[in-house]
Amino acid sequence: IYFLPVNSHFVEKVIAKEKPDGIFLAFGGQTALNCGVDLNEKGILKKYNVQVLGTPVNTIQKTEDRELFNKELTKINVKMPTSYACTTKNQAMKAAEKIGYPLIIRAAFALGGKGSGFAYDKKELDEMLDTAFAYSPQVLVEENLKGWKEVEYEVVRDCADNCITVCYMENFDPLGIHTGESIVVAPSQTLTNSEYHKLRELSIKVIRHLGVVGECNIQFALDPESEDYRVIEVNARLSRSSALASKATGYPLAHVAAKLALGYRLPELKNAVTKTTTACFEPALDYLALKIPRWDLNKFRMVSKKITSEMKSVGEIMALGRSFEEVVQKGLRMLQVGLHGLVANEDVKIEVGKIREAIENPTPKRILVVAEALRRGWTVDKIAKISGIDKWFLDKLKNIVKLERKLKRTDDMWPDLMLEAKKKGFSDKQIGYLYNWEELDVREKRKIMGILPSIKQIDTLAAEYPANTNYLYLTYHGGGGALAPRGGEKDAVADWQPIHDVKPGRRKKVIVLGGGAYCIGSSVEFDWCCVNAVQTAAKAGFETVMINYNPETVSTDYDICDKLYFDELSLERVLDIHDFENEGAGATRQRRGRGGPHKKGDVVGAVVSTGGQVPNNLAVKLHKAGVGILGTDPANIDRAENRHKFSGMLDKLDIDQPKWKELLSLDDVHKFAEG
Repeated sequence: IYFLPVNSHFVEKVIAKEKPDGIFLAFGGQTALNCGVDLNEKGILKKYNVQVLGTPVNTIQKTEDRELFNKELTKINVKMPTSYACTTKNQAMKAAEKIGYPLIIRAAFALGGKGSGFAYDKKELDEMLDTAFAYSPQVLVEENLKGWKEVEYEVVRDCADNCITVCYMENFDPLGIHTGESIVVAPSQTLTNSEYHKLRELSIKVIRHLGVVGECNIQFALDPESEDYRVIEVNARLSRSSALASKATGYPLAHVAAKLALGYRLPELKNAVTKTTTACFEPALDYLALKIPRWDLNKFRMVSKKITSEMKSVGEIMALGRSFEEVVQKGLRMLQVGLHGLVANEDVKIEVGKIREAIENPTPKRILVVAEALRRGWTVDKIAKISGIDKWFLDKLKNIVKLERKLKRTDDMWPDLMLEAKKKGFSDKQIGYLYNWEELDVREKRKIMGILPSIKQIDTLAAEYPANTNYLYLTYHGGGGALAPRGGEKDAVADWQPIHDVKPGRRKKVIVLGGGAYCIGSSVEFDWCCVNAVQTAAKAGFETVMINYNPETVSTDYDICDKLYFDELSLERVLDIHDFENEGAGATRQRRGRGGPHKKGDVVGAVVSTGGQVPNNLAVKLHKAGVGILGTDPANIDRAENRHKFSGMLDKLDIDQPKWKELLSLDDVHKFAEG
């Protein structure tokens, strides 16, 4: 491993020293791809006789250079946006006159949509071109397709021309917002059968023509009023979308791409989940995977909070479930920004007079603004017209808002209503907020009703073949039985049983809580700590259970641990998993800390210290609920985290500390600061 900049200067030095036979270009994102093209153009690869493995450099150049890309697609009669590749500002201005305003500007060879945006007049274009040319030698001036649907297909192809689409994803937000900034759902929810097959066939046609070997993705703009389409771009490499598609389907794209680059063919590779079918089988999903980006824009001064064609997000989450309502509420909680879900939130403030403006100009809060608009009686048609969001998605959000209203108007919770709420993604905390109950009291009521989540397995082929991998998620759509009729008895109990795809293991278990979404202050370093914790527990003979929901991480690779629960890091969800693993559908045993004997198959405890602040915040709550905490005693964790207790400890130990005070108003802050 060389800790060096990934550019042609340093890579040539490594090549000269190591004398490699081959080089991979498709696994390091745009940086690696640009470096590979540079190595080829400077003759360095030829000089040292290094073979490019996988997609050839000339194919990479055809996908990165817009002029070449347009020529290739024209050869096979595939539509792309009217576009001019420009290398000077003067060329770009002339191209704009030909196309007409508004138009989109994109910098070629750039990462995360850097240098891109919409220009509505000559003045805006002039300013944007200065920025775009600062990032790239080539700038694309294209027709404006803002408002069209954005759909993406992940495609793999081998050297024998076997080609399949692994995953197809649809953006919740219409074109105009970078796909890395958009909420994305897999599989697509609003495409017709005709649209799906048309875009799939086009994907395979384009990738075969370009000659990609390995994994790539192709992005489409689709006219919501017709089947008209445009190919926006092809990434002849793995991307953040590839990581999402891998975790959404269970199909290990990077692993397969590496094998294909080495010369293997798809029929020769085994499906990593079923271990019986081949990698030539296209995955089928009987669940939904939803990605929501995580932003930390509040940590910066004077920064625009508008979401555009340039990426600003610092991480993302993925939620798995059986309905859109379920995954969108799950996903908003997973962001760890203080939300309990789409509704029933304590600290969300929406300026009523600016609802229209906030829907027209997207920010990270737009989905919450949409919920507020629905709450205030705005029609789905009106919101769709303003936002460009498909009515299907808005109808699903409306279902959540309607159920919130229903819960508010109901004095008590009945089994059928409880199940309806859980199927639509309401957490125990949300329900407690609406009824003024404690979260654990809601949990107890729900368990008495017999309403528990089902544990489902991701098998890549929608149960057509048995899966041998414990890649799991929880849902309330997987149960069976009848609910008690709603009548006059408040103690009516549901005859409802969760149906699980797996059983609790028989060895003693250790649960490791992951770090959640990448954000400023928590990134890959915590994830690597979690992976090491899992590996250490496995070496010590424990069955290992990982809980995390970040699709970009190693900890959510299903072959890292014995069981991966791709689900929430919340008190409710960790207790659900702990209950199941400890004794199936039974109640949590009231075992404190690490004391007391453990029976075979028990959960010995949970590791909360390796995933950063998110799992650490659960330590005391889990301890009080009877979950053993491994490592530092929860009382000592609380003593370090609670400022009052920490200060008191320092006073007892006669250790100096800065003067501090907990204050509730700005006036008090000024008085304290002035002494």
